[in-house]
Amino acid sequence: MMTRTSLILAAFALLLVAGAGAQQPEDQSSFTDIDEHFKYGSVGTEERVGLPYWIWRVLPTLFEDKLPKRPGSGYERLGFMPEPGRPAQSRPIGTSFLQDRTALVGLNCATCHVGSYRETPTSPRQIVSGMPANQMDLQGYANFLTACAQDPRFDYDTIMAAIRKENPDMSWLDRLTYRFVIGATKKGILERARDNSWFNTRPPQGVGRVDTFNPYKVLLKVPMDDQVGTVDLPSLWNQRMRQGMSLHWDGNNNSVEERNKSAAIGAGATPQSLNLLSLRRIENWILDLRPPRFPAAQIDSRLAATGAGIYKQECASCHAPDGAYVGKVTPLAEIKTDPGRLESFTAELSTRMNTIGEGRSWRFSHFTKTNGYANMPLDGLWLRAPYLHNGSVPDLRALLFPDERPAVFYRGYDVYDWARVGFISSGPAAESEGVRFDTALKGNANAGHLYGTTLPVPDRLALIEYMKTF
Repeated sequence: MMTRTSLILAAFALLLVAGAGAQQPEDQSSFTDIDEHFKYGSVGTEERVGLPYWIWRVLPTLFEDKLPKRPGSGYERLGFMPEPGRPAQSRPIGTSFLQDRTALVGLNCATCHVGSYRETPTSPRQIVSGMPANQMDLQGYANFLTACAQDPRFDYDTIMAAIRKENPDMSWLDRLTYRFVIGATKKGILERARDNSWFNTRPPQGVGRVDTFNPYKVLLKVPMDDQVGTVDLPSLWNQRMRQGMSLHWDGNNNSVEERNKSAAIGAGATPQSLNLLSLRRIENWILDLRPPRFPAAQIDSRLAATGAGIYKQECASCHAPDGAYVGKVTPLAEIKTDPGRLESFTAELSTRMNTIGEGRSWRFSHFTKTNGYANMPLDGLWLRAPYLHNGSVPDLRALLFPDERPAVFYRGYDVYDWARVGFISSGPAAESEGVRFDTALKGNANAGHLYGTTLPVPDRLALIEYMKTF
């Protein structure tokens, strides 16, 4: 006859066996709306970087002292945005949910590609899919989890007490499961912190930015150097026109589909866990996803018409969809922007990237080392501020008037500056709600891309007015 203890252990073993045998869902069919799927569906990151749901749920309350001093509560202070109209306890945009051995919360495409703007400080927040996640502090999220796991309070008794406050009806089997899960989660977070130890030797990435390829060096066991590869999060609109173009900021890949898989793996998926059907659904949607238009009332149509001719002469060859050089790489020696991202992606890493997916039909094969930065179409340009590959210039006015490029400004304040074409980046409100950006730090230089900056002032103003229409 089995004892109570052996029954419990047997039940726990059965739970693990059932979880281990459970198949990954073919698609997030519960999200019939593709925009909702994009914001909340899984692409397969939960296995490697996901957190058990109830631990994830209580960490911001239990470790509020570890959160940055930014607006909002809980994960909002790291840039995760709640969606208006959804229940207060819903997960924020950019988080996914997958039932494995236990329910896990992961990251998805929207973590990096849903942003926001406000027309005025008192206006409601407009949430835009496909826009760079201008609020998101990905490095801050990783550092928050590390700080939690390093705290003595990260133990079974403390965390379970917090969980029971949120979920007083939690079953005894789930409580038993979490006795093992809490310790394993702590161990996993600390292991990832060791992988992220390179954070400590580089300037903070800040909001709306990420170092994409240094994590790949760790993953692929490529020797780590001291380069800073931090870049602005990009937009995801109109991917159909980008097929065959040089993609990523340095143009190191020309396959939209491969770029998408690379992004999902960079966010935490593995070649084994990558949810190809879910990702394909998103891929098909972003082929023709359009950015919102700049408000017509904020455009001087006559001045914009003048700017159209100037744009055609000065900018179209590199940035118009039919431009001779759009989607091609301009050498660093010519563009003269910060070299960090280019130098961070090495030839050795390029070779190793092309080993990802070995034995699979989609194995990577398009990564290559370049000598500069890629010329991109400018669709939705107004919502892609700050500008340059590293986000070091706050608005279009500063881009075309180099003497107005600030040495220090604040990112993450989402109130729009309609005249300068970018987000308000200075003043008390920006300083209070935003995050300081210092162009003197390694990887943050705001030099270069001086095209159009010697035009007469009226021509530059007309050019800015026209670029509002993209």
